[in-house]
Amino acid sequence: MIKFLKTMRNKTQEEIIQKIQDLKKKRKAVILAHNYQIPEVQDIADFTGDSLELSKKAHNTEAKVIVFCGVSFMAETASVLSPDKKVIIPDNRAGCTLADMITVDKLKALKSKHPDAVVISYVNTTAEVKAESDICCTSSNSVQVVNSIPKNKEIIFVPDKNLCKFTHDQTGRKLICWQGWCSTPHINISAEDIKKSKQDHPDAKVMVHPECNPEVVNLADEVVSTSGMLRFAKESKADEFIIGTEIGILHSLKKANPEKKFYPANDKAICPTMKLITLKKVHRALKDLIYVVKVEESIREKAKKAIDRMLAL
Repeated sequence: MIKFLKTMRNKTQEEIIQKIQDLKKKRKAVILAHNYQIPEVQDIADFTGDSLELSKKAHNTEAKVIVFCGVSFMAETASVLSPDKKVIIPDNRAGCTLADMITVDKLKALKSKHPDAVVISYVNTTAEVKAESDICCTSSNSVQVVNSIPKNKEIIFVPDKNLCKFTHDQTGRKLICWQGWCSTPHINISAEDIKKSKQDHPDAKVMVHPECNPEVVNLADEVVSTSGMLRFAKESKADEFIIGTEIGILHSLKKANPEKKFYPANDKAICPTMKLITLKKVHRALKDLIYVVKVEESIREKAKKAIDRMLAL
């Protein structure tokens, strides 16, 4: 009976995948999936990667429709860079608690206290917040972005306090850090998790995301973005790795490095909104073209300037 049910599930999944492929051709669409998505969504995607990588892919593709399997700020960024394309998100509840921690009103209030400060906003922010910023950054280039700012300028850094602390430690620059954080998954990873994982796998290299707490960062061999983890795992001579970020990336890591072993620092490091997107929802989004993400032009133009300044580096 169990074998029969499993066979039926596999057959149903294959049917959905075929329908998605057919609709993708019909809509002239491209499917983008963040590294934190569930495995089957990553596997159906034309491109996987981090949020900015995917938005750049979206901009460069000839597709008319972009199905963004990620969270809302990612789809907004794709819309900012590709206003001529229809950007849809398969589940409009897929938000980001970190992005929600800084609003336009809160940022304006902080800017009023530091009127001469340069505002750096992490890409994990809404388009409206990006529009109130001078330049954006990612977890992989925050150090480079900060170092590009004249030393006599104050810097406001929003919204992640841990990425801000990491960037401060790497640059030595005084930063006005907004006290936001990734409530899931990175807050769930503790120093004890890393120590326990090292006991279980003493030869493994430890890779953690800079959104992790400082005590976790201090125990890592490499502090890198999700794309950085994929590069490091590929280039490293090590055979085993402990991963301190959302567990979805383990699928990408294993797929790219089948001969190597990867262990989650904490198997409960799960972003619930990333996991909202399923194959059925991707199919529905393509079929009905629902949950279109469109950024108002006045906001889009300002947000794009902040992104373009980062890309120019």
